[in-house]
Amino acid sequence: MRYTVLIADDEPEIVELLQLYLEKDYTIKTAVNGAEALQCIRSTQIDLVILDIMMPVMDGLQLIKQIRATYHMPVLFLSAKSQDHDKILGLGLGADDYIAKPFNPLEIVARVEALLRRVNQFDAAEIPEAKEQNLVLGDLTLDRSQCILFRSGSPVTLTSTEYKIMELLLDQPGRVFTRKKIYEAVWGDYYAHEDSTIMVHISNIREKIERDSRQPEYLKTIRGLGYKIEAPMES
Repeated sequence: MRYTVLIADDEPEIVELLQLYLEKDYTIKTAVNGAEALQCIRSTQIDLVILDIMMPVMDGLQLIKQIRATYHMPVLFLSAKSQDHDKILGLGLGADDYIAKPFNPLEIVARVEALLRRVNQFDAAEIPEAKEQNLVLGDLTLDRSQCILFRSGSPVTLTSTEYKIMELLLDQPGRVFTRKKIYEAVWGDYYAHEDSTIMVHISNIREKIERDSRQPEYLKTIRGLGYKIEAPMES
């Protein structure tokens, strides 16, 4: 299967560079602003979007809101804005990963491969029998056959990245997973030290599953080690 990647950036040299490195393995579509990118997404089967934040007509932050209202393909933010608050904002709106300019194009290739590999596993039609079992913890039920998380019987809207993190943690409740272990399990073999990506995804998950995200009952931080999930204590 040949995946289609959309590159949305108003800098021609960036688009040309990415296209040079990606076109051997992927069908490439391009857009110079957010409105053009959205039109392309609506008219073409797009498997992954590489998205700049600062674009005319409609910027990347506005665009990802439009994307996440309907679509679930992975989105990789690519931006000159490298401050943590920009990364947190982008990931909080639904991006799966974030790379700051200037970048190594080989890193882009590695992250695209990892994101598409993870989505392919997420959408796989043939799931091993052992993985068809629901994972249940407290009020949470992860239905592996439908790839849906339920809280008290109501579906919780997760991105594919959030789903994979929850599947990893719920499969072994009580086990502490380091950031490195989570990154390698969810993103593939690429791991960036001192990266805030996992922290932001954990924060987003807490907003969706906890009664009070500031005092999580399920998804706990183990200071200096990582994260674990456990059933809430009965009051």
